[in-house]
Amino acid sequence: MANPQLASTMRHFLAHSSATFLRARVSCVAVSAVFALTCLNAPTAAAGDARSLSNSDLNITSSSRFGLLASNTTSAPTSWQPPEGVLLAQSDGDDAYDPFADYSEFEESMEEEEDINFFRNGRLLTMGFNFGYRGWTGNLQSIYTGSPSFGLFMSYFFDLRFALQFGFMMSDHTLTVIPTTGADPVQGTVNFTDVLFALKYYFNTQNVTRGLADMNPYVIGGFSQLYRTATVSGNDKFSKDSAFAFDIGGGLEIPIMRNKMYYGVQAMYQLVSFADEGRVIDDQNGNPTGVNPAGDSFNVIGVLGVNF
Repeated sequence: MANPQLASTMRHFLAHSSATFLRARVSCVAVSAVFALTCLNAPTAAAGDARSLSNSDLNITSSSRFGLLASNTTSAPTSWQPPEGVLLAQSDGDDAYDPFADYSEFEESMEEEEDINFFRNGRLLTMGFNFGYRGWTGNLQSIYTGSPSFGLFMSYFFDLRFALQFGFMMSDHTLTVIPTTGADPVQGTVNFTDVLFALKYYFNTQNVTRGLADMNPYVIGGFSQLYRTATVSGNDKFSKDSAFAFDIGGGLEIPIMRNKMYYGVQAMYQLVSFADEGRVIDDQNGNPTGVNPAGDSFNVIGVLGVNF
């Protein structure tokens, strides 16, 4: 049979121990809450949040027989900094690179719109035939007669405005030299063939009336190599030479067949200088005629082309 006094002592000891352990756990929980709220208060106070915790809001008191007291936690830092050696995953700097940004081949939306418009409404290549008239200026107009000319061309378009043109043209003329001295007249034929390399610029006609907007006016400029082959009557021999020429002109094109073809007109001036421009022409006997072959060339042609 158990001792009643010993049993009473054990119950008192267990009750006292349980109460002490419970108060100790409450005190630990209070300390943990103080520490957590202090950590939350630091970045929140630095950001200026209206819900920041002040020192007077943290005043938790827990009293026990051990006298545990926590109150008035202080010293909130002014700004939060990452620990040393820790790098931030993202940055708002101007030079920041976002690997998830949409890729775009064009830096400017205007350039993208121009390219879309070119592939929808523009031309890549044009090939065509031209036929017209070649004339002369200066003394050459009295030596060479004006005659029809014809040729072929091809244009490559960089965009809606600029194009590079390659052309070939030839013409046959009558050669007549009337001496100003006692020399004999010189008669014959001469053939001109020129190879053209030029750059064309088309004007923007979107802001003009509809009737004029269908036309495509342009300016053209470049250079050409002009070949001349002359045959004099009564002489089986012929002379052949070449000269470098600068070309400048303009024209317009009118589309037909839903822009599949076009026709137009073009005028061009050729600034050319042959090697004998500064010399007097001699007759078949070597007598000077007193005529100096100086002058330039011009042509007015009609154009018929196909768009690709």
